[in-house]
Amino acid sequence: MSISLMQDRAAEQFARLTFVFEPEVIVFADMQKLEVLSKASIARRAHWINEIVKISGHFGQDTSRVVAELTSEIRRDGPSALVDHLRLCGSIPEQYGHDTTEEKLYSKYTDAVLAASFQQIGLTSAVIHERADAADVEAVGKDYSLVADAKVFRLSRTAKNQKDFKIDAMHGWKRGKLHAIVVCPIYQLPVRTSQIYQQAISRSVCIFSYSHLAVILQFRNEVGERLAQGILLASLRCAEDLNPTKDSVAYWTCLNHTMLNFHEAVGPLWRVEKVAMIEGLRVVKEEALAFLARQRETIMRMSRAEAIRYLIADRNIDGKERVIKAVEDNGILAMA
Repeated sequence: MSISLMQDRAAEQFARLTFVFEPEVIVFADMQKLEVLSKASIARRAHWINEIVKISGHFGQDTSRVVAELTSEIRRDGPSALVDHLRLCGSIPEQYGHDTTEEKLYSKYTDAVLAASFQQIGLTSAVIHERADAADVEAVGKDYSLVADAKVFRLSRTAKNQKDFKIDAMHGWKRGKLHAIVVCPIYQLPVRTSQIYQQAISRSVCIFSYSHLAVILQFRNEVGERLAQGILLASLRCAEDLNPTKDSVAYWTCLNHTMLNFHEAVGPLWRVEKVAMIEGLRVVKEEALAFLARQRETIMRMSRAEAIRYLIADRNIDGKERVIKAVEDNGILAMA
């Protein structure tokens, strides 16, 4: 391993051990340039990043608590709170360490946002807790049912492949339900050709975005639950009716036209959400860059002894030594 990579990992470990997130630290510098997102929207995002850090520890119990707190917030603040979550939840906070409890709980938080969104349009929906080999979210309505999964990525994540989207797995997890949907941050989806679109069409799995779902939630507020459920069903069927292709343009043209042509009220909401998506991306980029700048400053202030200590911790040298020392003859050769 190169010295620079070792230093990077040490820095991440140091930040993970010493950083305490404070919502007021991250302030979007260009608030006056935002047209759709508000200061309250950004504060809500900061609150939940901090809240997940505070409540993480016992994963199963914490997932239930996240669902309960999100439900309470939506009941208190109304449907606009849920739209705020959809606009900003697609990016994993950089301050969460890789493979940490916080990162895993954040994924469950986005599942809870997804389930709450289905509930908002009148479906019965729930997050499936701690069950392997199954979709994370299930939803049932009068006329149809579905399984769903919420995907999130770090902005700093570069290479993503088809396995990250779990299209084949979602098809297998339908288990009698006709529909499956994978909801992703729109700015992380392939915009040229990609195997995921061919897989989605062949397996009857709808690739959707948080932005599209935000449009449906606001559409529900305009016209009611029945039509909101109808536009979601039309979107699910759109992917199923296409001829298999890797072409992203063919896929998104079909899906976008399906939604825009569904009802005259969709167009104005769509235009607002296009602006909200751009603003949301600016906000989460500013959030990530602010954290990395703070992290860089912390590293630059480290003493040599601190750098060595956290590099040793990052490489888990003490833990590996304990494992090695515990290995003993298991007596197999004496079994005669």
